[in-house]
Amino acid sequence: MRIGISGSGLIALNRPVTEIVDHAVEAERDGFASYWLAQLAVPDALTVLGAAGLATSTIELGTAVIATWPRHPLMLAAQALTVSDMAQGRLALGIGLAHKATIEERLRIPFARPAKHMEEYLDVLLPALRDRAVDATGEIWSGFAETTGGPANVPPPPVLIAAMGPRMLELAGGTADGNILWLSGPRTIETVIAPAMAKAAAEAGRAPGRIVAGVPVCVTDKPDEVRGLIATFLGDYNELPSYRGVMDVEGVDGPEGVSLVGDEEAVRAGIQSFADAGTTDFTPVEFVLDDEARVRTRALLTSLL
Repeated sequence: MRIGISGSGLIALNRPVTEIVDHAVEAERDGFASYWLAQLAVPDALTVLGAAGLATSTIELGTAVIATWPRHPLMLAAQALTVSDMAQGRLALGIGLAHKATIEERLRIPFARPAKHMEEYLDVLLPALRDRAVDATGEIWSGFAETTGGPANVPPPPVLIAAMGPRMLELAGGTADGNILWLSGPRTIETVIAPAMAKAAAEAGRAPGRIVAGVPVCVTDKPDEVRGLIATFLGDYNELPSYRGVMDVEGVDGPEGVSLVGDEEAVRAGIQSFADAGTTDFTPVEFVLDDEARVRTRALLTSLL
């Protein structure tokens, strides 16, 4: 299992782009396999990763995730290929449906037929990336381009989708290049996510894709305090049906229950449980309250590289 780092906490804290790029550079220097950013509002994750691509040379750079509704797949393909060029082919494109409340409240777009939406989105996005041409007509998404342009030698990024429900898991395993998860624990991955993706991959005659999993991680002597803060800051996930579903499978009350918080032995064992469950990439958010926890958490993670 590859170990990466998520910098999404810096976006949530409204930190400047320069600080996020420095964080990615530090992650590469420490030897992490990948660096991931969520698309929240500002800054734009792909734009920041383009800057990080110019400042780094080896680390994979991924979005976790970009919501599909605001961006036509041809526009997203153009952005992704541009960043792949800037990052010398090191981009991984994570996309997702987001959530009904978010889409309808912010964009005033009906959150209708989400699985069909993603299926047709991939029908446009994947050939635009892989073939540099597309001719697709759907009920929701369509696109035509004889060529998308750009340098021909730029590698198309792998496309991972945030999949927790049955139809989305079929698409993650049978059509896309894998699954990118947040707050899905090892029990859920082993018993629901990995088997569904493997089945879809086998039916499509292809190898199973990646399973990229992220949860908050903190090495600390104050686990109760840290879990309490996680419950406070991430409590809204309990109200989202898809996340509530995976946390119910995991048997936890909320995000604090799936987070890895405790001393070095406890956190190391928790990370191993993700590997044992079939996770290919572990990409934690370092949820730390002080310098001691920051140093201990990063030391534990780098010891596993």
